[in-house]
Amino acid sequence: MTSVEKKRLGDLVNFKRGYDLPAHSREAGTYPVLSSSGISGYHSKYKAEGEGIVTGRYGTLGKMYYVNEKYWPHNTALYVTSFKGNHPKYIYYLLKCLGRIRTSDKSAVPGVNKNELHEMVIPFVDDKSQQLKIASVLSVLDKKIELNNRTSIELEAMAKTLYDYWFVQFDFPDQNGKPYKSSGGKMVYNETLKREVPEGWEVTPIEHWIGKDKTGDWGKDCQQGNYITKVSCIRGADINGINGTGNAKPPTRYIFKKNEIKILEPYDFIIEISGGSPTQSTGRLAFITNKTIDRFENPIICSNFCKAMSLTNNAYFFNFIYLWNSIYENNILFGWEGKTSGIKNLLFDSFVKNYQVTLPPETLVSDFSEIIRPMQDKKQRLLLENQQLTQLRDWLLPMLMNGQVTVK
Repeated sequence: MTSVEKKRLGDLVNFKRGYDLPAHSREAGTYPVLSSSGISGYHSKYKAEGEGIVTGRYGTLGKMYYVNEKYWPHNTALYVTSFKGNHPKYIYYLLKCLGRIRTSDKSAVPGVNKNELHEMVIPFVDDKSQQLKIASVLSVLDKKIELNNRTSIELEAMAKTLYDYWFVQFDFPDQNGKPYKSSGGKMVYNETLKREVPEGWEVTPIEHWIGKDKTGDWGKDCQQGNYITKVSCIRGADINGINGTGNAKPPTRYIFKKNEIKILEPYDFIIEISGGSPTQSTGRLAFITNKTIDRFENPIICSNFCKAMSLTNNAYFFNFIYLWNSIYENNILFGWEGKTSGIKNLLFDSFVKNYQVTLPPETLVSDFSEIIRPMQDKKQRLLLENQQLTQLRDWLLPMLMNGQVTVK
């Protein structure tokens, strides 16, 4: 086993408060501003450089951010000014292992007091070669996760570009394989949309696309009475994670056996109908495939704050994803929200009944799906791999730090 000692954190590193960055002095630049929530902007000047660690002083507490460049540590954060001869990446993982750091700061807002943080006594591996080995093992896992994330982002960007090219600019391949509109394909003016669309394309309300829906459920937090079916319940907070841009950690719930009809299946969609914020509308969408279902131990349902639905024709599945996301990203859904007890609600039925869109020919949609399907399958495989790598890293982290596992 690795030799582990107990030491004051202040004997291992030195933390310092970050710097004020008043709004009137902000200048656009290339140096990241690291606040308690990570990169919060960029500035033309920097206050620190090289390997460093930043953590929240106020605001978001407990998260550690590793940096290896010139940067501006914000005044909502603490940053390491000296590693006192210790390996920076090892210290980064050591601090991550401490979990949610919060000291008895005397202010009204919960925070971290630098002096009290320095007095924390923690387990520590003094052998510098072992520090390097521990950091290397964990870094390999993090680098693979980061690579998978970058690949997913690139795949999604390719898919969005193709959708825009075919279904917004109408430069899908014509019968000769040339861009339809740019090559002189016939366009006709549509009075409803106030724009030209390809000849022969229908214009319909979104309602025309939608088949059945499934109401959400919350069930119970433990098995009791007729609540016996164990499920994972997708909330609004999990939608980005389902799509691959965040974490999906749906809670385990138990629902009535007769409500198993609410369990989600391939080709289902989840739409957030309650929530949002002043800068984020309701209406975020997640979609379900076989690969999505494979990422979860239990069958999945959606919560009462979401709506599950499917289409009348699954051939339009991938087309609908990018159609809806385009509507969402263009902030159109802000105009279709109401409020109940201060919570924003998407007026879903009214929106889909009244909002008109083009309905492309099924043959073209099928061609689009043949290109997009393998991209989405690969994204889901990468998300599953990241889930497994994260579990392995989080299992190894405390065992490496307390000496239960030694790296040879």
